[in-house]
Amino acid sequence: MVNRDSQGEPPRDLAVSAVDWTEAPDLVPYPEAVQTMERRVQGIREGSAREWVWLVEHAPLYTAGTSADPSELLDANKLPVFQTGRGGRYTYHGPGQRIAYVMLDLGARGRDLRHYISNLEQWIIDTLETFGIRSDRREGRIGIWVDHNGQEKKIAALGVRVRHWVTFHGIAINVDPDLRQYQGIVPCGIADHGVTSMAELGVSVNMAEVDAALKAVFSGIFGGGVSG
Repeated sequence: MVNRDSQGEPPRDLAVSAVDWTEAPDLVPYPEAVQTMERRVQGIREGSAREWVWLVEHAPLYTAGTSADPSELLDANKLPVFQTGRGGRYTYHGPGQRIAYVMLDLGARGRDLRHYISNLEQWIIDTLETFGIRSDRREGRIGIWVDHNGQEKKIAALGVRVRHWVTFHGIAINVDPDLRQYQGIVPCGIADHGVTSMAELGVSVNMAEVDAALKAVFSGIFGGGVSG
């Protein structure tokens, strides 16, 4: 779930200010997204750019995290597969899934990676609660889970990378994606439980409504306010 690059540098004595916030209007190619995050992370580290939350959707694809097991790619020909530097295993991204790439400076936020992950999880939980969806963590399992028709299913995933205490990659919430695409992988290495979406749970919302909820909840958890 987490990949940490070298963290050996002195703490940064910075005040937490407003976080830039952008919703991409179109599908973003995955390599372009990674390059954009890399540039922004470098700028944040150097002090030339502000922290940033970037909300995107991708065309259908699979990503392989640093712990990905090739045996969990069940259909290598189904969709494009991208190796990525985030922690975790295989996951699916596609239209109808809200991805939030989160670039925060933990060097100015206490250098507590475990607390950061907990905040990401709570951000998802509180956002889903806005729409009447009760979700939670599950011991020993990555992601955010719901009970649906007597089954535990994952509704959101996390995958994080940290470079010199600046975060990137982030979270993915299933709003209304094509859940059949998950059949090509073992999602996050968990074969015994299914994947669901807000739509499958009977909650019909558009992406703008989800974005507004994410934005409204963000500051109360991470502080600093949002800009944009």
